[in-house]
Amino acid sequence: MGKELTEQEAALAAEMLTRARAAMAEIEDWSQADLDRLSQAIAWYAGNEETFTRLAQRGVDESGIGDRDGRPGKRFKIHMVLRDVLRTPSTGIVEVDEAKGLVKYAKPAGVIASLIPMTNPAMTPPVTGVSSANARNAVIFSPHPRTAGTTYEMVEVMRAACRAVGAPEDLFQSIQKPSIPLTQHLMEICDLTLATGGKPMVKAAYSSGKPAYGVGAGNSSIVIDETADIEIAAQNTRISKTSDFGSGCSADGNIIIQRSIYDRMVKALEAEGGYLCNDEQKARLEKAMWDEKGNRTFPTIACRPQQTADVAGFSIPEDRKFLMVENQGQIGREHKFSKEKLTTLMALYHFESFDDALETVRQIYETGGKGHSCGIYSHDDANIDALARLAPVSRMMVRQPQSKANAGAWTNGMPMTSSLGCGIWGGNITNENVTIKHMMNYTWVSRPIPEDRPSEEELFGEFYGKEAL
Repeated sequence: MGKELTEQEAALAAEMLTRARAAMAEIEDWSQADLDRLSQAIAWYAGNEETFTRLAQRGVDESGIGDRDGRPGKRFKIHMVLRDVLRTPSTGIVEVDEAKGLVKYAKPAGVIASLIPMTNPAMTPPVTGVSSANARNAVIFSPHPRTAGTTYEMVEVMRAACRAVGAPEDLFQSIQKPSIPLTQHLMEICDLTLATGGKPMVKAAYSSGKPAYGVGAGNSSIVIDETADIEIAAQNTRISKTSDFGSGCSADGNIIIQRSIYDRMVKALEAEGGYLCNDEQKARLEKAMWDEKGNRTFPTIACRPQQTADVAGFSIPEDRKFLMVENQGQIGREHKFSKEKLTTLMALYHFESFDDALETVRQIYETGGKGHSCGIYSHDDANIDALARLAPVSRMMVRQPQSKANAGAWTNGMPMTSSLGCGIWGGNITNENVTIKHMMNYTWVSRPIPEDRPSEEELFGEFYGKEAL
């Protein structure tokens, strides 16, 4: 990829922006019913089983990472986004508060630059597209170079959906030959950027001079206390850790287990397909998974545990689904396994009192992943409350498979998304799940109401009338 923006790239970006704005103008006056029908078409064209399976698997083949058999299961995310969008008004009056005399009108955000990670080139475009089109925006997708073909083909599917309902196909466009300079320029000329991907991408988005929603790094840590159902906790941990071979930033990275149930929990994890590495294997893994600069090595990212072990120079049985390393007391930037792993490997810790568990959590998030997420398997509300009060995270899942729950699930109330804001902790502008509401402008209309002015005695309480300096 070139280091400077070429004249051809600048001209391409300008042309795409012009086409995007023209497409937006065509649906400016569409009714809510028309917009909902458009979103339904996009979701079906992209999220039907045959199409999504083909493109999800192409994304794995193109990138060389991820679970080819499991990734097609992510199509439920498109369905959930559609559910949420159909329940969210996006044009005209969308909220009325009579007591405060306020009426809120929704308006489009504009042309969105959407940066697509190589981990989800088939899923992220329609998840974004279903919401953005309903909000009357247009989107220009900038794919990761490793998966540009998959992203482009999915966007072509979405364009076909637009044509099917009489909407302009240029509501969605994709760059075919991405480059860093072109992506940076796109962020500078569009109205809003959605940056779903690594830290450099998010940093570039925030430096573009335009509004941007970025996401932070994960290092999901799960606390399991002695009130937990061990078998369910082990099963959910396996489900979460092995989803798309641990490619997601929500995948369980650190498992913090109460000492009284530690041995039973490890055996339950082994029954679910875990392989507990010995000290020599752990040392080999560390050398294989991180390079001399501390960066994760590509051959060990989002892959089967057998592949990671093979790269490290040892073998494990074919029926093993994930790796485990004991990492008690080894937390900090110099201890690699306390950081984000992004593959089918988790680090194990144990604690005596729950205060010890909280201290382990605190240390882990000081090392990395602050702002993202954590989880707990417990039936003790006091412990759940204590973790929620201490953990510097934007979302905490209780007795749920973390990577299947953070971004929304049929069985929890989290809004479905492909972009998890990590708040000020993670250097983001929001710690919410980024959804359709983040893709709209709002006009607040305020009418006069009866005066709402408490007396000074009410306002100042015990300090009213006291002598002050």
